[in-house]
Amino acid sequence: MKTIGIIGGMSYESTIHYYQRINDQVNERLGGLSCAKMLIYNVNFEEIRALMLENRWDEIGEALADIAVTLEKAGADYIVIATNTMHKLADYIQSRIGIPLIHIADCVADKCKAAGISKVGLIGTKYTMVEDFLIKRLEANGLEVAVPSDSGIIDEIDRVIFDELCKGEVLDRSRNEYKEIINGLIEEHGIEGIILGCTEIEMLIKPGDVNIPIFDTTQAHIDSTVDYCTEKR
Repeated sequence: MKTIGIIGGMSYESTIHYYQRINDQVNERLGGLSCAKMLIYNVNFEEIRALMLENRWDEIGEALADIAVTLEKAGADYIVIATNTMHKLADYIQSRIGIPLIHIADCVADKCKAAGISKVGLIGTKYTMVEDFLIKRLEANGLEVAVPSDSGIIDEIDRVIFDELCKGEVLDRSRNEYKEIINGLIEEHGIEGIILGCTEIEMLIKPGDVNIPIFDTTQAHIDSTVDYCTEKR
């Protein structure tokens, strides 16, 4: 079994899901008392968020890369960043370590392609929707990607993530807003599936909430991580 190094805490709500599900899936696959070999470095997201708001991404990159190096030295065979937004820095972090980084966009793209879907919508933090670091990676995997075009909608998606979901608050009002936004992407762009491009959105939107397949980046990332951990990939 390989050892997974997880950079977590962004937010801790999603990191809980990573820890529990990875262990559950490893145990289901291997049986007995089996659980995953993993190292988790949990950051203080308040400090990271403050740097994000000041656009000090170089400092965030250095901090996360140093953590990845620490995990590598501690015995990790792979690195997992347990959040979509910080994949903005994935290439830099990968350049600083000698072990693979399991990229969340590759994992969810595999799920889309396995389902025969190539035209997808993407919702996530403002960074994920406005910048192209995740979109380009998805496109490199053969997907056509649409995001909301209205800045007010983008701001509201982002607000719900940071003001509610990252704090563990799941509100019906916000669920209904997200469903309307996804239905708008279906009408405007003809998307065949929707990628939940933030590790907390799965807390809000569930299969059956909309009439197209949902591709959750959290679960896709976890599935691939378990494959690497158990040496299936």
